[in-house]
Amino acid sequence: MVRPTASTVPSAHAEPHLSGRSGWLRAAVMGANDGILSTASLIAGVAAGSGDKAVILLAGLAGMVAGALSMAAGEYVSVSSQADVEKADVARERRELETNPEGELAELQAIYEERGLRSDLAAEVAEELTQHDALTTHLRDEIGLTDLSPPRPVQAALVSAATFAAGAAVPLGVAAFVPVSGLIWWVAAGTLVALGLLGALGAQAGGAPRGRAALRVILWGALAMAATSAIGALVGEVL
Repeated sequence: MVRPTASTVPSAHAEPHLSGRSGWLRAAVMGANDGILSTASLIAGVAAGSGDKAVILLAGLAGMVAGALSMAAGEYVSVSSQADVEKADVARERRELETNPEGELAELQAIYEERGLRSDLAAEVAEELTQHDALTTHLRDEIGLTDLSPPRPVQAALVSAATFAAGAAVPLGVAAFVPVSGLIWWVAAGTLVALGLLGALGAQAGGAPRGRAALRVILWGALAMAATSAIGALVGEVL
């Protein structure tokens, strides 16, 4: 029997993992989905209460710009906060390793014992990994921090803003080229198609079932547009 050698066994780092895409993929999908749905809902609501196409397009354009800036600011603040928390955890672990190395070693051994290793083997593994890179080992095995998807606030902000604007351009573009009489139905149709494609694309990029993801966003998109259209119609009657 031929035993695998280091040269024949594929490296874990060479194998592609979809979870490494989670940072930018989440921001991109969320931005595009919000851009399509919120702008389409806004256009549908205004169109249901007003027959002025200029007003409808102005509302859609304002929603696209405001939404893109809001998404960028929200993502930047959110991811920056995450990065600050992780930096604080790193600093605390570094201090604990400097002031109480024996206690940290025992803590690491206990973690490996809880995962199923024998006491003597857990102690050996803890000592070996501590000698190799104590800080990285504690960050990974004690508090779950890895370098798989580090927080990138600027990237998240730019991706969210760009994808929101791109998504919002779909219902806004449809509204610009169709007559006012059937505008709501054209925008709704275009929006649902775009949402379905986006849901399937995001699922494929993340390795999830495409049909279920597409159906989920189409359902919620239809509900959102129906609700805003109904509210717009009621407000339009009052005014």
